[in-house]
Amino acid sequence: MHDHIHHPCTGRRHFLRHSGLALAALGSAAGPLQVLAQTQSTLTIAYNVDLPSWDPTVGPSAVNPTIQSLYKAVFSQFIDQNPDLSLKPDLLSEWGWNADKTQIGMTVRRGAKWHDGSAVSAEDVAWSLRRAGDPKTGNPIQFVWSKVGNVRAQGDKVIADVKEFEPAFFKWMAFLTGYVLPRAHYEKVGAAGFERKPVGSGPYQVEEFVQGSHMRLRAFKGYFGPQPAFETVVVKFTTDPSARVAELESGRSDLTLEIPYEEAERLRGRGFNASIAPVSDIGMIFLTNVEPMTNDKVRQALTLAVDKKGLAERLLKGHVTPIDTLQAKDYAAFDAGIGVPFDARRAAALMAEAGYSRSKPLKFKVQTTRGFKPKDFEVMQAIAGMWKAIGADVELEVYEVAKHYELRAQHKLAPAAFYNWGNSIGDPSTSTGFAMFSHSPHSAWKDPKTLDALIAPLWGEKDEAKRIAGYKAVDRYIADNALVIPLFQYSQTVVYRKGLRFAPHGAGFVLPQTVGRA
Repeated sequence: MHDHIHHPCTGRRHFLRHSGLALAALGSAAGPLQVLAQTQSTLTIAYNVDLPSWDPTVGPSAVNPTIQSLYKAVFSQFIDQNPDLSLKPDLLSEWGWNADKTQIGMTVRRGAKWHDGSAVSAEDVAWSLRRAGDPKTGNPIQFVWSKVGNVRAQGDKVIADVKEFEPAFFKWMAFLTGYVLPRAHYEKVGAAGFERKPVGSGPYQVEEFVQGSHMRLRAFKGYFGPQPAFETVVVKFTTDPSARVAELESGRSDLTLEIPYEEAERLRGRGFNASIAPVSDIGMIFLTNVEPMTNDKVRQALTLAVDKKGLAERLLKGHVTPIDTLQAKDYAAFDAGIGVPFDARRAAALMAEAGYSRSKPLKFKVQTTRGFKPKDFEVMQAIAGMWKAIGADVELEVYEVAKHYELRAQHKLAPAAFYNWGNSIGDPSTSTGFAMFSHSPHSAWKDPKTLDALIAPLWGEKDEAKRIAGYKAVDRYIADNALVIPLFQYSQTVVYRKGLRFAPHGAGFVLPQTVGRA
């Protein structure tokens, strides 16, 4: 029936084909590091965020790209991704549309088990998909999952009717909230019980979890994939980047991530391994359609005043790529013709036209994370300085990324708010659609009239070339009207002790199950 069934290893996007992955050569390691290396079966990771919840399919944190690595250690997804971001089987071995795209069909992997020893069934997959599309469960991507209905299991197959065509439906199965949970266990223990005893079918099972402190994972012997190299993984939630560096240097942790680029280079010089590789994360400043951002001249001025190239070279040591749209270079709808030049003189003139100057500055609040991404706070400090030069005197407020989700969902972000947007599937519906469509819970700029009218027809557009061209037009409109300020595509730092082997992933995943021994 399904003539467009996907088979593994096709349709690769080769996200990293031009990325120039930068892997460090080993130097000579100091004595204490050598003593700690390779003498134990435990991998200890100093991680940059806390884990707010164990259910990867509900609540605002389910759309936090940074915690997906932790979820992927415990839970399997419908579909997985290779390091170059192409899709590969996870609990589904095949998937696709029928000829007229009125049905989807999926084949469930045989032999997969839950951590309690029971078998993963097609009904588990069907139930997970039905649950994801049910608005009562609180899945933040419910509007994607609800586009199929009548989801039913037949043997090892799962079939569903398409209620509304979603071009990126299968891509979402490898993305945020695309996880399969155990029906019997979940219905037995309920949501609260699941938080206390999460059960997945991934390579590790949860042995201990202390929110705000750490979690301990144990390798699951019944995992259908390769057994991980480390029997035990300890993840320490260490939100301060200086503390993460100290964890590594002292030998208390084996690996850490998202530390400043110069620190990664310094540690490389001390004999640690350092990977600095491009990932699908984009640093951006959300603008909220409240005063003073409703003034076109103010938005244009603030956008033109940001010297992204200077920030990239001086503050971020050339490890980020300045961008002017929400599409990174290898995303499907990237348009090199869209550019927003740095023009401080023009920016000052626009501010003057809006009635502001250095002697009569515009004042507003800007929110930013600190230590979530390399030099995030310092970048926003520098931008505040650039804005001050054209007559905008801003107050920087530091918030945790979890707070960002809460405020964004309530449309209560400050007029400008720094955020890191992950789009590991590279589709414009996620980078532009969900970030800018006013009905999306993830948008800060609400423009139901013009912007929504441009985006709305693209959600279900079956002609792929027309869909991509449509999103390019949306991106041009957004850039022309300064509705968001894209900053950089990031590279990710991962630093680890001698004796370990780590390969960077284009989505920025740092998966304990893929860390090996050198």
